[in-house]
Amino acid sequence: MLFVTGCGTADEAIVLIPPGESVAEFPELEAAEQAAETRVVEPQTVYVYVCGAVRTPGVVEVPEGSRAAEALELAGGMTTEADPFYVNLAEIVTDGQKLYFPTASEAEEMEAAGKAAEEGLVNINTASAEELCTLPGIGASRAADIVRYREKNGAFQTKEDIMKVSGIKQNAYDKLCDRITVQ
Repeated sequence: MLFVTGCGTADEAIVLIPPGESVAEFPELEAAEQAAETRVVEPQTVYVYVCGAVRTPGVVEVPEGSRAAEALELAGGMTTEADPFYVNLAEIVTDGQKLYFPTASEAEEMEAAGKAAEEGLVNINTASAEELCTLPGIGASRAADIVRYREKNGAFQTKEDIMKVSGIKQNAYDKLCDRITVQ
């Protein structure tokens, strides 16, 4: 139990009751109530879904105001494959939040994808036909050719490999090379 005074008016005290305990368990509150106006605040619980590269993924219950580190600890901690720097462990968690702890390789992939998106690049290994149509010189027919080529031959290894698609020659490549990436 914690008494806090001086936070409000001169005649007010705030009492925090630990989780799992009730006001009835603290007879000393009667004296405090007689001496000043007392407001009892019971801490709230929030539920956080902790998943990814953790030992025991699932929903954990933490007191309101808890940090991501506390939720992670209740999920058994990170596995050895986890990227220990991807999630801000000092972040205050909220009710219903999902905390995903990626592996080191997943974190690298997500970072690369984020950079490509920031730069406005189209990943020719994952882009849909609609996304490919946003590239200069690529219409619906050529975009469908790129998708078919990718499905038949697998991922492009370099940006230049797009010239292996029928109808895309050096001139067409020169127009779109600054707007594409491979990951």
